[in-house]
Amino acid sequence: MAFTFRQTSRDPGSSARCGIISTDHGEIHTPIFMPVGTVGTVKGVYHHDLTDDIKAEIILGNTYHLYLRPGLDTLRKAGGLHKFEHWDRPILTDSGGFQVFSLTPIRKLTPDGCTFASHIDGSRHTFTPENNVDTQRIIGADIMMALDECCPGDADFRYAEKSLKLTQGWLERYARHFDETEPLYGYTQTMFPIIQGCVYPELRKRAVDHALTLDNANRGGYAIGGLAVGEPTEKMYEMLEVTCPLLPEDKPRYLMGVGTPANILEGIARGVDMFDCVMPTRNGRNGMLFTWNGIMNMRNAKWEQDFSELDPSGTSFVDHYYTKAYLRHLFTAKEMFAAMIASEHNLAFYLDLVRQARTHIEAGDYAAWKDAVIPRIMQRC
Repeated sequence: MAFTFRQTSRDPGSSARCGIISTDHGEIHTPIFMPVGTVGTVKGVYHHDLTDDIKAEIILGNTYHLYLRPGLDTLRKAGGLHKFEHWDRPILTDSGGFQVFSLTPIRKLTPDGCTFASHIDGSRHTFTPENNVDTQRIIGADIMMALDECCPGDADFRYAEKSLKLTQGWLERYARHFDETEPLYGYTQTMFPIIQGCVYPELRKRAVDHALTLDNANRGGYAIGGLAVGEPTEKMYEMLEVTCPLLPEDKPRYLMGVGTPANILEGIARGVDMFDCVMPTRNGRNGMLFTWNGIMNMRNAKWEQDFSELDPSGTSFVDHYYTKAYLRHLFTAKEMFAAMIASEHNLAFYLDLVRQARTHIEAGDYAAWKDAVIPRIMQRC
């Protein structure tokens, strides 16, 4: 079965839209949030809960981390990441480019590829566009990201332009090698080019124009990278307004590594279909809960003897099974169960957020609903 995307509805007051992505591992209803499972697990969450409680339709893996550990030999012998981690729904893998440029202080970028030192043991490795395709073929994700350089959000135009040219050269080789190779495990894989260009509209337009010259049936969608990496939020929204209208209507758009609930709702309004971020689990591990009534810091003393439900509006079982006082106690006692409860709650909230967004897009009142709900969910309570 081929990877397909079908748009099902649009909001008349914005660029928000709903659609259905079809893959060999199931359907994905957009807009969608994708929990991050960097090294083959979404931290602190059982897969049973991801499917039945959180209702995740797709999760992520990361090429850089999986390449280093457990390694390609193990993944290939396991039959790919789906079988290795026992996940039967779609998976998307990042190329590892962001991790190479953010985690490794020793690296060298050339037109041929990037050489880097492992953050685990300091050993030296090289990603080229070609071996990055081969690596993601072995991992076996349904959706593969092209190798790119993630340009810093505060880069000047000269650096950003040079970085984009490097990414474009890599993309040409990545796309060619992808088209010349086949999946290893009997199901369809697709690739997304990544649109870079920092905060410069001219570069973003150049990036789209170049990517479209390489477009064919193997390009299932397009990712928008290099945002939420240090630039002002207003610049991120501006780049989405520049980029999304230039991308094909019949393919999904993925905003990489974003973000807060407000960022997601604003991104949807500008035409983005797919999102991922570590925020729900990372912030959850540090005691921050996102709810429909605002953001809660579960370490605060105000919850010490609050025996009400964790979140009466929540969709996860943890919201009604545990109390605020109990979760605060777990955090102050430094119990790992605190992080598990908070992560499950936050992921369930993020998936409920995009479900509600779909409902309002279909109803035709998304723009008004978004403007009304953002101040409420982003307030501190």
